[in-house]
Amino acid sequence: MCNDSLNINSIHIPEKVKRVRMESTMKEMRDGASVLDFDSKSTVEGGVEDVYGEDRATEDQLVTPWTISVASGYCLLRDPRHNKGLAFTEKERDAHYLRGLLPPAVISQQLQEKKLMNSIRQYEVPLQKYVAMMELEERNERLFYKLLIDNVEELLPVVYTPTVGEACQKYGSIFRRPQGLYISLKEKGKILEVLKNWPERSIQVIVVTDGERILGLGDLGCQGMGIPVGKLALYTALGGIRPSACLPITVDVGTNNEQLLKDEFYIGLRQRRATGQEYAELLDEFMSAVKQNYGEKVLIQFEDFANHNAFELLAKYGTTHLVFNDDIQGTASVVLAGVVAALKLIGGTLAEHRFLFLGAGEAGTGIAELIALEISKQTKAPVEETRKKICLVDSKGLIVSSRKDSLQHFKKPWAHEHEPVNNLLDAVKVIKPTILIGSSGVGRTFTKEVIEAMASFNEKPLILALSNPTSQSECTAEEAYTWSKGRAIFASGSPFDPFEYNGKVFVPGQANNAYIFPGFGLGLVISGAIRVHDDMLLAACK
Repeated sequence: MCNDSLNINSIHIPEKVKRVRMESTMKEMRDGASVLDFDSKSTVEGGVEDVYGEDRATEDQLVTPWTISVASGYCLLRDPRHNKGLAFTEKERDAHYLRGLLPPAVISQQLQEKKLMNSIRQYEVPLQKYVAMMELEERNERLFYKLLIDNVEELLPVVYTPTVGEACQKYGSIFRRPQGLYISLKEKGKILEVLKNWPERSIQVIVVTDGERILGLGDLGCQGMGIPVGKLALYTALGGIRPSACLPITVDVGTNNEQLLKDEFYIGLRQRRATGQEYAELLDEFMSAVKQNYGEKVLIQFEDFANHNAFELLAKYGTTHLVFNDDIQGTASVVLAGVVAALKLIGGTLAEHRFLFLGAGEAGTGIAELIALEISKQTKAPVEETRKKICLVDSKGLIVSSRKDSLQHFKKPWAHEHEPVNNLLDAVKVIKPTILIGSSGVGRTFTKEVIEAMASFNEKPLILALSNPTSQSECTAEEAYTWSKGRAIFASGSPFDPFEYNGKVFVPGQANNAYIFPGFGLGLVISGAIRVHDDMLLAACK
């Protein structure tokens, strides 16, 4: 089947058909433009037209795997994509000139997996396990993904949060071999050439970061590369995207982290972050070059950009590229899915609950908007009305209308008519939410008093402590269960071990984006989508 037959997104939708979208905030920033409006003038480098022959190339110039030359002998053993180590059979050793380059024993991949898992389990420090896994990926890619797929529950916290956070903090010290592309201000004007330096031509998914807001750890600059690498490992292990079709990229515009600037092992630009026009021009050149080099259908996932840039980039490029912000949209999808699932335990419909957020950044406002959209779809009420069921607390207290003039644009839809409230505990007591969601990036902010207040007027309070890594979680599973006397329904962004309270074992849920983005990205790739819109996110939730 040709790609055009799958391209359902190009169907014209009459303007008179009104649709409520999560992107309403984005539309204001785009002067009313929608991701579903295909105006070729608004697109970068040719828009939806197949100006690069991307569709024709896939239809008429079929690539046959056996035309690709594979290294033999010593070089083959150092090619991670094809190296199998001692799993090469006798016949393969003869065919690929490996005789004498390996010990005589031939062992199966299953035995290799058993040996490596035993070795990894010997490490007591999670970062040592992370380094071991990265070294395995660098020498035997097949075995790396075999381990990850077969032991995903055990290894997910190693290659992803929370361990990846520590790995990023120490990336300069543990750096051995570059993974992905590093595009810095030095490459301005030459980004297309840099992209062509990458050996793979058929890229389907790019995860890109500028390292300014890595998890809850702040500005880690160029060392944020651990995040795109970890995310794309999950795209393969959980979503089935070929490793060769994945490209991790770090855009290095400097760092404001003084500790890194003084660190002799820091691997990035030693300068303060570029901002304003200089930053915008670099990102614009990058986005144009990506589409020019890889075509219309490459998925670009924005990862761990600071709030002020994340919303701007999603608004700017949402109508011209296939872009997805995991911190805004991915987090929103997985949390809404968790809330809907929890309704089976706490009862009621989505519209009957009251929501209170601690944190009003990318994650908090993204989750709140998707919840408001789903309530709107269920009740047929305007999204402006359904937003009133959701309150947000930031570092200055409850977001209320009297603060509207001083608020960032993405917070303004949540400035309701209400008396000012200075802290979370008072907000809990006044609003009496049934669902408390933490996306603040600040650890231990769901105090004993907050949890006890939630439990005082809820039989089963739903507590979601979403901030990563574990050290930044708003509370632990043990605290939530203990302070609520075993009545809380709890989930967190990073994993917590099961906890026993009064003879009952509680297994915490994990509200982590890993449940959403690999499958979501796979769906975008196989459907031939060229834009992301909110109905896709709601479908992913369900």
